[in-house]
Amino acid sequence: MTTKAEMRQRILREYKAAHPGRTPTAQEVAEWAVKKGLEPKPVPVDPMAKLAEEYSKAFREEHRRDPRTGRTYRANHAVTVAKDGKQYTIWGDIDEEPRAFMEKAFKQRREQVVGDLLQLTLDCDHYNATHPEEEPIQLPLDFTDDVAERKYVPPDNDSPTPPHDA
Repeated sequence: MTTKAEMRQRILREYKAAHPGRTPTAQEVAEWAVKKGLEPKPVPVDPMAKLAEEYSKAFREEHRRDPRTGRTYRANHAVTVAKDGKQYTIWGDIDEEPRAFMEKAFKQRREQVVGDLLQLTLDCDHYNATHPEEEPIQLPLDFTDDVAERKYVPPDNDSPTPPHDA
């Protein structure tokens, strides 16, 4: 049985075959798929689910400035939990939650980063292996210097948010 993701991957290949040389956006492929009858027209989004998604985005974007150091930090952190077979994301304030909550939040976020880095490495390795005639793309994964450099950039006192996505 084909999953929805596999079906959409196949539709992307069909789109590319029908539009040679075109690098499409997801929006273009979705519109094409609906027009061709390959995908049903989407049902309207549950307004409460959409609102909750917007709240999560707002929570994630809140930053504060540490008065001692002048550095910004993310105020709200998420922990994913399972209850009754469903997954929930609960949000805690870094200045109010106990250590156990924050430790779980940091560990889960680190696992997300590791997963992203693993996939990035696999993708880069594949590219390098399929293009042996080119100089391999080097992908250093030791971020110690990068983090240290950005950590000690003097704060921008006019901005309550960091200059990069934290």
